[in-house]
Amino acid sequence: MLSRVKEFTRLLDRPLTSYYLLVGSSVLLIVLGLVMVLSSSMVDSYTETGSAFSLFLKQAVAALIGIPLMLLASRLPPRTLRLLGGPLLLVSIVLLVITTFRGVEYYGATRWLNIGGITVQASEPAKLAFALWGANLLARKEELRELTEWRHLLVPLLPVCGILVLLVLMGSDLGTSFVLMAVLVALLWIIGAPGRLFFGVVGLVGLLVAIMIAVEPYRLKRLTAFLNPEADPFNSGYQLLHGLYALGTGGLLGVGIGASREKWGHLPHPESDFIFAIIGEEFGLLGTLLVIGLFGVLGYSGLRVAARTTDPFVRLSAVAITTWICVQAMVNIGTVIGVLPVTGIPLPFVSAGGSSLIPTMLGMGVLLALARNEPAARSALSARGPTYPQRALSWLGLGNSAGRTAPGADRAPKTRPTQVQARRNRRR
Repeated sequence: MLSRVKEFTRLLDRPLTSYYLLVGSSVLLIVLGLVMVLSSSMVDSYTETGSAFSLFLKQAVAALIGIPLMLLASRLPPRTLRLLGGPLLLVSIVLLVITTFRGVEYYGATRWLNIGGITVQASEPAKLAFALWGANLLARKEELRELTEWRHLLVPLLPVCGILVLLVLMGSDLGTSFVLMAVLVALLWIIGAPGRLFFGVVGLVGLLVAIMIAVEPYRLKRLTAFLNPEADPFNSGYQLLHGLYALGTGGLLGVGIGASREKWGHLPHPESDFIFAIIGEEFGLLGTLLVIGLFGVLGYSGLRVAARTTDPFVRLSAVAITTWICVQAMVNIGTVIGVLPVTGIPLPFVSAGGSSLIPTMLGMGVLLALARNEPAARSALSARGPTYPQRALSWLGLGNSAGRTAPGADRAPKTRPTQVQARRNRRR
C-alpha cells in the first residue's frame, strides 16, 4: 500500500502533470456538457423549433469555435498574455455599456447583446479580461516593488472591479458580479495583502452583496425562497424544488441517459442554469460526484501551476482564472442543491450557451499556456522532440525539420566500391 502511495506521489511530481490534468478534466467536462445539452434540451428544442437538435447544434458549433481558440491560447507566451489583458478589458467594458442601453431583455434581465443576428452575453468575456488585466497590474507593481503601500494594492484594481460589477448589475446579473468580486479577493490574497486590508475588502464585498440583494425585490424574494422553497412551491420556489426533485429521483445510479422526467416541461432552464440537476437525475449521485471531482482536479491543477512558478504574472493569472472557473461552478452547483440562492449563472464547460463556453475555453487555453511555462515543463517539452502534428507534417513532406530533407539529400550517396565491385571492374 505504501509503495502505491509513493508511486502515485511520484506521478504527481512529473513536470507535465498540471498540463495533462488540465487537458483531461476540461475535455471530459466539455464532452459531458455536449451530451447533457443534447439530453436536457431535446424536449424544449422540439417544441420551439420542430427539431430536437437545434440547441445542441448551436452548442456543438460553439465548441468547434472554442477548440482552436483554446489551442491557440495554449501556445501563447506569458508576455503576449500580459499584453492582451488591457485591450480585452476595454472591449468588455464597451460591450457592457452597449448592453446597458441597447441590450436584449430575457426573463426580466438585460444581459444579452444582439450582434449580427447572434446573441452574446457581454459579461462572460469580462471575467477572463479582468483576471488577465488584474494579474498583469499587480505583477508589474510587484516587479517595481510598489506594493508596500495599500494604495498601490487597491488602485486602480478596486475601482475597475467596481465599474465592471456596476455594469453587470445593471443587467441584473448577480452571479457574475459575485464571481468578479471573488477574483478580486483571490488576487489580493495571493499577492499577500495585509490581513486588515484583505479582510476589509472581504467585508466590503459582503456588504455590497447584501445591498445588491436588498435593493431588488426579486432578489430578496429569491433569498427567502432559497431558505424555504416549500412556502411558495408554484412561484418563487418552483425551480429550486424541481431541481431537488430531479436530484432525488436520480438516486445513486440515475434513471439513465435521456430518461429524465423533469426536462419534460417541469424544470425551467434544464439545459443551462439547472443542468446539474439533470445530470443528477440521469447519472445519479455518482454522476454528480464525477462532475465535482473533475472541477476539483481542475482547481488542484490550476493552483499547482501557481505554486510551481516564480513569475508573478503566471502565479496571479493562474490563481485568478482557477478562482473564476471553480467559484462559478461552486455557485451553480450550490444553487441546484439548495445551499445558495438562485443566481442564474451557468456551469462552466457544461451549461448551454456559446457566450459562456467560448470564453471559458479561452481561459482554459490560458491556463494550459501557463502550465507549459513551468520551468520543468519547458525542459520536458523541448526534450520530447517533434509533436504528433509535426510528425504528421513531416510524413507528408511539409515538416520543418524531422521530415524535410536537405537539398540534394534525395540523391544516392557516393560510396567507395566494395572489393567485389572492384574485381568486376578490373575484369571489364
